[in-house]
Amino acid sequence: MAGSTVTVRMYNVGFGDAFVVTVRRKGKVWRMLVDCGVHSQGRARPIEESVKAIIADLAAGSPAGKPQLDVVVATHHHADHISGFALPDWEKVAVKEVWLPFVENQSDADATALRQAQTQAAQRLLGLIEQRTLGLDPGAWPAAVAAARSFALNSAGNAVATDRLVGRNEKHFATDHHVRYLPTLNDAENEIAVGLDQVTVHVLGPSRDPDELKLMNPPASAGWLQLDADDAGDADDSPYPLFNGTYELRDEQRLPAALEEAADSLQLDQLGNDVGLLGAASVLERAVNNTSLFMVLDVAGTRLLFPGDAQYGAWQHVLKDPRKRALVSDAAFYKIGHHGSHNATPKAFVEEVWTEGASAMLPWGMVERWKETIPKKELLQSLHDHKHLVIQADTPADKQAGITVQDDLWREIVLKTK
Repeated sequence: MAGSTVTVRMYNVGFGDAFVVTVRRKGKVWRMLVDCGVHSQGRARPIEESVKAIIADLAAGSPAGKPQLDVVVATHHHADHISGFALPDWEKVAVKEVWLPFVENQSDADATALRQAQTQAAQRLLGLIEQRTLGLDPGAWPAAVAAARSFALNSAGNAVATDRLVGRNEKHFATDHHVRYLPTLNDAENEIAVGLDQVTVHVLGPSRDPDELKLMNPPASAGWLQLDADDAGDADDSPYPLFNGTYELRDEQRLPAALEEAADSLQLDQLGNDVGLLGAASVLERAVNNTSLFMVLDVAGTRLLFPGDAQYGAWQHVLKDPRKRALVSDAAFYKIGHHGSHNATPKAFVEEVWTEGASAMLPWGMVERWKETIPKKELLQSLHDHKHLVIQADTPADKQAGITVQDDLWREIVLKTK
């Protein structure tokens, strides 16, 4: 039908994600919010301001003037994706459904073990860092320790936000909502008809394959399960090697390039197990990223790809499956994963799988320690080489045709459908 559109609005929260997707089709409107959070060290503005702006825009777009959403998607429990949901402002917003990765389902045996392992690992690591930095001014912390704490806090669970998303402990939206934990073990339930003609969401990940679940589980050999607080500052007293293979800094499938650069600048003989703390935090970061919901919104053949922060293992799960590979190959839109870091968009996807001439949005805010490596310059160049329109959170309106800009608050693109 002529006039059917999909609008994607990316809010400039900083180093974090917040996307409102609006489908207008055959006289009906359907809205989905994908994530709402920001990293503690990469805010464009206080998250309170972003949340208020999102809610005000939802109210303005509603016939009744009341903010409402058909679906809230929280791709994974990192703070830069869900911290905004901790705010009480959401009690004014009517929400029909919330979609979460299966790892958050307390009645799922696989999920319970996995979630507990991730949370306990983050808490254990934060305890070690606290003792390592006792009495030190934060400005005097070694770079590896500061980075490790940042990663661990981002992975620590974000309990209040999660409570609102699942509707417990007196945290809620304006209305009762249904919660889906995805994907389920029943493949048919992972293709979700949203109630509009020819509009379907395909949930492609995270994987439920037992072997691939291991990529989401902090490995038992990681540093936080081996180091005692007493030896956290002195590698020579530890019976475990400083460069345990679990967090080898040159393994591109495990750690972002930013950490390679950090390792090159460290005086390892002086830092002791600080690099071990950084490595452990990085493994945890990867484990949580690989729990991300990985989705394709299909509107009459116009497909939009939202992979959360899925990293190497999760992408391989999708690309090796012919059906899933086909769904992402002709995507008209791609939400660039993990803020453009090198291990969240496979080179093979851009160079070999994805059709040229589509659009992509990069949710990104500058974090000082990653300013030279995130977003990955080679990734952005490859996207441009393949004629993709790349929209960043700070892209001026006069620099790219086809987008709408609201001051420094958001960038928007409209895709026409059949």
